[in-house]
Amino acid sequence: MTPSAPNDPLAATSASSSPFKGLAPPAFPLGKNALAPGQTALSGTQRLPGAKRAFDVATATTLLIATAPLMVVIAPLIKLDSPGPIFYTQERVGVNRRRNRSRRQDRLSVTGELRVNERRMVPAEGRPFQILKFRTMVADAEKDTGPTWAAPNDPRVTRIGRLLRPARLDELPQLWNVLRGQMSLVGPRPERPHFVRQFASQIPGYRTRLEALPGITGLAQVRNAYDSSEADVRQKLQYDLEYMHRTSLREDLWILLRTLVVMLTGRGAR
Repeated sequence: MTPSAPNDPLAATSASSSPFKGLAPPAFPLGKNALAPGQTALSGTQRLPGAKRAFDVATATTLLIATAPLMVVIAPLIKLDSPGPIFYTQERVGVNRRRNRSRRQDRLSVTGELRVNERRMVPAEGRPFQILKFRTMVADAEKDTGPTWAAPNDPRVTRIGRLLRPARLDELPQLWNVLRGQMSLVGPRPERPHFVRQFASQIPGYRTRLEALPGITGLAQVRNAYDSSEADVRQKLQYDLEYMHRTSLREDLWILLRTLVVMLTGRGAR
């Protein structure tokens, strides 16, 4: 069995009444040095890019068709509930397409003389893209504050938003991002440029997560609630790197099923 996070209500749900009780979860030995010597966090994601993409396209197409009637109902409710657009777009940092490239950088010694040309990987930002969501906050929610995390009982959330966010229904339009190849169904959750720069300067290895296609859901999302501190970000980074190393279609399916449990229970919603 997969070791559960402390006080993880999903663990109890899965152990008792979960409809997916019979599905054996993959092992994620977080914090036990799961990466073998010489292996990188990308070892898993590089094994099945074609199969993962085919799975994403087939599943996202099926879900779009299946949820289309629901989205047709949600759209006018958002418009009637508060002024503003139905959909909300926001810039997020996607996959680093230069992840397999390296370049030479000249390093100078303290005397100013050229010491050596070292060939090494130079961390780079991922490619930005516009993520698509149903709008669940008032228009221009960050006009006066700048980029901020959502808080419990956030007053910016609309009435319809308080219904959509616990079930993660506001994320349904991101299936379009998946079809466009900007996201995967499962992967590290894409973050905003402001926070990527902040975390990359504070947390070693943070940019490594940009070497995988971001996902609508991920191991970090089914194990933890929304971020509220740097400690949460550090913990989720460990889950992201573990997923990147161990990813497989079976594990993607397991994470998607766990995500359904999260949607049904409303765990971690704000």
